[in-house]
Amino acid sequence: MDKDNRDDFTFAKLSDLKLPVTFRISQLEGLRKPRTFTELLENPELRFHGVQSPTLSDLYVTCQLIADNKPLTIPFRTSFKAFKNSYIWNEWITLPIRYCDLPLSSQITFTVWDIAGPRNAVPIGGSTFRLFGKKWTLRRGKHRLLLWPGVEADGSLDTSTPSKLAAQDEMGRLEKLVKKYERGDLPRSEWLDKMTFRKMEEIHAAETEKSENLFLYIDLPRFDFPVIFNEQEASTSAAATTAVVVPPQTPAIPAVSTTFLNDTNLWSVVDPDIVHENPVEDKHRRLVRSHRSSPYDRELKPNAKIRDELGEILNYPPSQPLSSEEKDLIWKFRFYLARDKKGLTKFLKSVAWRDSSEVKQAVEELLPQWTEIDTDDALELLGPGTVDSRVRAFAVKQLSRADDEELMLYLLQLVQALRFESTASDQRSARSTTNAISYDDSGLSDFLIERGIMNPVLGNRLYWYLCVEIELDKVDKVMGKMYGRVAFKFMNKIVEAENGSERRETLRRQAILVSTLAKRANELRTSKDPRPKKIEKLRSIISDSKNGLNSMPPLPLPINARVEVTGIIAEKSSVFKSNLYPMLLYFQCTDGSEYPVIFKDGDDMRQDQLVIQLFTLMDQLLRKEKLDLKLSPYDVLATGSSQGMVQFIPSKTIASIVSEHGNLLNYLRAHHPDEGSVGTSGVEPSVIDTFVRSCAGYCVVTYLLGVGDRHLDNLLVAPDGHFFHVDFGYILGRDPKPFPPQVKVCKEMVDGMGGAQSPHYARFKNFCFTAFTILRKSTNLILNLVALMVDANIPDIKHRDVHEQLQEKFRLDLTEEEAIKHFEVLLNETSYITVVFDRFHDLAQYWRS
Repeated sequence: MDKDNRDDFTFAKLSDLKLPVTFRISQLEGLRKPRTFTELLENPELRFHGVQSPTLSDLYVTCQLIADNKPLTIPFRTSFKAFKNSYIWNEWITLPIRYCDLPLSSQITFTVWDIAGPRNAVPIGGSTFRLFGKKWTLRRGKHRLLLWPGVEADGSLDTSTPSKLAAQDEMGRLEKLVKKYERGDLPRSEWLDKMTFRKMEEIHAAETEKSENLFLYIDLPRFDFPVIFNEQEASTSAAATTAVVVPPQTPAIPAVSTTFLNDTNLWSVVDPDIVHENPVEDKHRRLVRSHRSSPYDRELKPNAKIRDELGEILNYPPSQPLSSEEKDLIWKFRFYLARDKKGLTKFLKSVAWRDSSEVKQAVEELLPQWTEIDTDDALELLGPGTVDSRVRAFAVKQLSRADDEELMLYLLQLVQALRFESTASDQRSARSTTNAISYDDSGLSDFLIERGIMNPVLGNRLYWYLCVEIELDKVDKVMGKMYGRVAFKFMNKIVEAENGSERRETLRRQAILVSTLAKRANELRTSKDPRPKKIEKLRSIISDSKNGLNSMPPLPLPINARVEVTGIIAEKSSVFKSNLYPMLLYFQCTDGSEYPVIFKDGDDMRQDQLVIQLFTLMDQLLRKEKLDLKLSPYDVLATGSSQGMVQFIPSKTIASIVSEHGNLLNYLRAHHPDEGSVGTSGVEPSVIDTFVRSCAGYCVVTYLLGVGDRHLDNLLVAPDGHFFHVDFGYILGRDPKPFPPQVKVCKEMVDGMGGAQSPHYARFKNFCFTAFTILRKSTNLILNLVALMVDANIPDIKHRDVHEQLQEKFRLDLTEEEAIKHFEVLLNETSYITVVFDRFHDLAQYWRS
């Protein structure tokens, strides 16, 4: 370098360095102590170890280049050398890879080996040396590597054998100064330098004498200029910035209707570049996200204005796409956001998943240090939008913190999430192998199996969910096989567990019971007999000991494995008056109680199962906030694509109550009279309270899920005041009737509270507002649970924008106060006091079955 230009900042780019990677293994420093006599007596084989010989043993060094936990070369070793006074190799190693092809995470592992007997070697120590420094510059000159005693070098990114000491010793400090001296950063003085180096040799000898550490010295080429890491420009079209999903290899051509095709004046032109990245936007992204700036990004903190912007973006619902500016902003402050649990899903949406360096930094560096995330975000990461298995594995790890009760609430969706695992599909061969996305197994199935083994109740539900999926996916062979493999693995693991054969036998007996009931239900449904004859037939089938229904060894019920039954009570069982003639079965429990179940054949129960699961979840969310709205979500279990079980709660429909008792208050008074009560119309106050709370609860949850087709035959009231809905054939806004009210409150319900002017109706409204406010806080959780069911072939969810339907109900665009006012307006629309005559007529029509 010219002296005049000495102060100029000059560097070379790594991509211009076409030379092979070369370094020299210099020497081993430190004292190797022989084994003590005690150790030799305990283990006589140690006598043959090289360290025991009076002369220096025949050591050799192996080294290998590794990046991103994968070897880039085969291991190399030093040639044989007989040492006399010290371990000095001075051997140059040239690797079959060029500097320009090195990834940023490149590191070389060094392991020093000694003889441990014939054809046997033991590691003296290992060390992992990173080829690039903190400022992304290629390391050069002499380096001292700390050997970690007795282990081979660990080449993983988060290595357990780093080459640097955590705390620097005196020798390390002096060697740093020598490097500065060699670079010309320290002034030279010949007479003083000689004295200094002599003194340093004395310090080195003294340090070696007292230190127990061993150090390996290596020499790297000394290039004239610092070599800065940079990647070669890719020749193919650059990275996509949109979503985590890898797009298909061939562009999908939009379908054009035949009318247009036949119109001679119109031409359909398909743009072949429609699926490719816009080169201008791509260049902009790479400039904005220059990887060279990332060491400084770690310390970046947003000012107040940007903090507000970030907060707004983090509060977006899961379905809202991010603009390129928002993605760039999130990427810029990614290290700052790593401490925010709400930031991960938005950060992953801002990653360009075709850019290997971005993927590496996102998944290998930032993801492991991200703070723990909430369940709603973990569920979002298990959806079809997340392809990288390491991100999915992170979500599974977060879910593992949930206890069994909470996991039971999400189990239905987690079984569906298995569809989106990379291992579930055979499309891996079609995917590009050059990008940095990992398609390994995320461990979701293993996690579900493990928890199912630990908790028999959870395991019982998992077994039936898998059975239904195996049956449903006969058309989709790939999914059918995948669910079959999970079920097979689950059954094998059960056998290995404690009481395994007993548990497997229980599941087998449950399957036999369900198949027997399904067969009998089908016979009764298809027979031409009148209903009394069907009931008689059912009772004789149960009473016949050959069928094994009236008496059986204790068996956990498939619908609720906490309940053990010993048989079905024939004389109490019946057949409902309905098109499908479902069976009502009273099971005798081991504790002496009874558990009534409705068994349906010819009806797809999976939509009811989903709605009840979401009601149960909402009930738990309300209870967490200390609000008990007396919701009574009964158990539902689909045991096949067109059959299932429903827990029967003794109650009456509002239609039958009105025809028998005139109104709801007379019905409640007949079961729980209290003549001395004030303001509860002669009904026990606790019963009225239960009725008001449950009306409010169901009013809000049916509004949020858009439950349709309501009439007085699917609104039920139990004698103790519990009000609830049944039959969820229409959800998410679908309704067979015209002019459906958004909030389902009928005149009979209002009358049961004492009318629209009563204090009970005012309490009802307040409960509604509080429940709506609480559930709005968990919008993302509910959205993500429903979104995971989109591919489950459930009629009202399949091929629909469920996010849009649900978000419309939660009104996240409003403040809490505005949302309450909005709900009050909806409630008043259905009030029979304030409504105008035309609307009253529509409502009256709606509630007629």
